[in-house]
Amino acid sequence: MSTNDDAMVPGREAPFAWPAGYGRRVLAQVDSTNAEAARVADTLSGPEWICALDQTAARGRRGRAWASPAGNFAASLVLRPGDGPEALALRSFVASLALHDALSGLTNLDRGWALKWPNDVLLNGGKLAGILLEGVPPQGTLVIGIGVNLIAAAPSESVEPGALQPVSLLGETGVRVTPEALLDALASAYAQWEDRFATFGFAPIRAAWLARAARLGETITARTTRETHVGRFDTVDDSGQLVLNTSNGRITIAAADVFF
Repeated sequence: MSTNDDAMVPGREAPFAWPAGYGRRVLAQVDSTNAEAARVADTLSGPEWICALDQTAARGRRGRAWASPAGNFAASLVLRPGDGPEALALRSFVASLALHDALSGLTNLDRGWALKWPNDVLLNGGKLAGILLEGVPPQGTLVIGIGVNLIAAAPSESVEPGALQPVSLLGETGVRVTPEALLDALASAYAQWEDRFATFGFAPIRAAWLARAARLGETITARTTRETHVGRFDTVDDSGQLVLNTSNGRITIAAADVFF
């Protein structure tokens, strides 16, 4: 485990303090931080962040490849919170809010950010970051994988038709942030949102997420493995499901890819 050095952040008078009780390790290279998290999960006594400065076999949702050149951010948080499967899945909203706060704090920018259901962070309308949740042994262990295009984004030709174009933080803002600095800011923000979730439940998380939601109240397309639904994005319900108002009535969707 590496030392918990504070990261100085442009525009802030004090560094982000590493949250008490969370482990921190930074690896020079690994195949995938989620894979590494699964390998070490049963040896951990508490929550731990695992960050890789170079990731050779990154992946996103549904096994898709995730471009992660050196200099971009790749990290996973291993948690064993003692919740049921439904509460574990809601950590994608907790992670999204923490990532939003960390990135806006590091750049001193309060505009251009949005959260896309179920697990992306957008900047100026492009995809900046993705979140992947996986359950691993021992039972009740959750791994939250996070990838952020800090300095480079995947080429547009690698994106599936209709998907948002990837963007980088450096390209959109001119601000260069190191993976270690983002790790420290993210860990601090995540601990605060996790505490709020543990204390008050999903309601304040849901309200904060909806306040930052992309295309809320607008027509979107949600594609599941079997169906495509088009409708107005009305809200996210108390279990984190997408609620669409379609021509066939109001429906809820537990998992889908969303297109604008």
